Amino acid sequence: MRPEEGHGRPAAGGRAPSRRSVLGMAAGAALTAGGCGLRGPDQEGTGKAPRPEAPRGPAVELIGDGSTSRTGDQPNQPEVEPLEPGQAPPQFVVFSWDGSGEVGNGLFERFLRLARDHGAAMTFFLSGVYLVPESRRELYRPPRNPVGASDIGYLTDAHIKDTLRQLRRAWLDGHEIGTHFNGHFCSGAGSVAEWTPEDWHSEIDQAVSFVTRWRTHTGFTDVDPLPFDYRAELVGGRTPCLLGQENLLLAVSRRGWRYDSSSPGGRQVWPSKRMGLWDLPLQGVPFPGRSFEVLSMDYNMLANQSVNATRSHPANYPGWRAQAREAYLAGFRRAYSTNRAPLFIGNHFEEWNGGIYMDAVEEALRRMAGHPQVRLVSFRQLVDWLDAQDPKVLARLRTLDVGQSPEGGWRRFLAPRPRGSGRPKAPVPAAPGPQSVAPPTDPDVY
Repeated sequence: MRPEEGHGRPAAGGRAPSRRSVLGMAAGAALTAGGCGLRGPDQEGTGKAPRPEAPRGPAVELIGDGSTSRTGDQPNQPEVEPLEPGQAPPQFVVFSWDGSGEVGNGLFERFLRLARDHGAAMTFFLSGVYLVPESRRELYRPPRNPVGASDIGYLTDAHIKDTLRQLRRAWLDGHEIGTHFNGHFCSGAGSVAEWTPEDWHSEIDQAVSFVTRWRTHTGFTDVDPLPFDYRAELVGGRTPCLLGQENLLLAVSRRGWRYDSSSPGGRQVWPSKRMGLWDLPLQGVPFPGRSFEVLSMDYNMLANQSVNATRSHPANYPGWRAQAREAYLAGFRRAYSTNRAPLFIGNHFEEWNGGIYMDAVEEALRRMAGHPQVRLVSFRQLVDWLDAQDPKVLARLRTLDVGQSPEGGWRRFLAPRPRGSGRPKAPVPAAPGPQSVAPPTDPDVY
């Protein structure tokens, strides 16, 4: 099973809570991306859709064929502030979504409403092929795979329109639109694990083209343009199955990206940079009732609870839902009460095992949001905050191990240090949790 398989299930129940402001930070730096290398009739000057009229409201500058537009600064982005001396860092939590296509199950809408209810921002890693009609699949030329191939398929025209509308709403609400690339190849000779930096450049160029030229590729004239310049918006992503990060970093470090969330498993410590990008991996969190930790993603919960989503008994669902929820909350509590390392949680708009993982992550978010000094942010907002901090403060935070509390409390731990005081003494662990993560049996557990 691939992480994005299984679309088209019955709609999940949603709620309609009230709108609240996003607890995030200012938007970040722009991306300079090369032109798309696709070959197709539209790029030869035929089949272009007419440019739409700009929608009423704030000033809109259409870009290219009118698929995207410049509408000014992104809404709901509070200012970034560095920590004051001795100030405790916030507890950041990033909820992110791989694929981010609307396939008629109501999950995109459900979690946008949940985010509004709790002042949360999230990151939506869009799969570019979700904006390409299946009738135009020849536009996609995946590295090391046949033309038009995609291990996650293509959406119907109606679902492409729904996805575009939800992406528009998400950005206007203050969420980030990143990338999950395109065809999601996780096995065989064409796996992303085997891709070169040049392959990744091609894949990214095509993902950008599918977002910035959807109007030409689809012919739709009844959908508003996306309200952002995707080349400036795109500053990070997550690879399929968490494979191929090393060569991806070689490619994106030259494209102006600011972070990557493709590392195959991390620990609950303060992040550092690799090749000039913030490395923000999914993390091992305690798995209730088990002696190992599990990666903080819905699919990993599934892989450790059942063979797959179609060969499990519904009688297990309540216990599994509670176990998944408590795994997220155990990771949260461990960080919140000790080193305050950011917590990263990955999801898919799927109803695996009766939708229990969607219920689990919603319940976990609601409980986390009720604590003081908690900020539910996007990856982009997190790196804005990290980049605004004194590097010495971040280095000090990185001396805290998993489950380690700051010695003497935050006021003492982050107080200005006298010149020449040397390397700070490592803090004493408060109550470290289990450190091992269950080894995957195949790449799909990511």
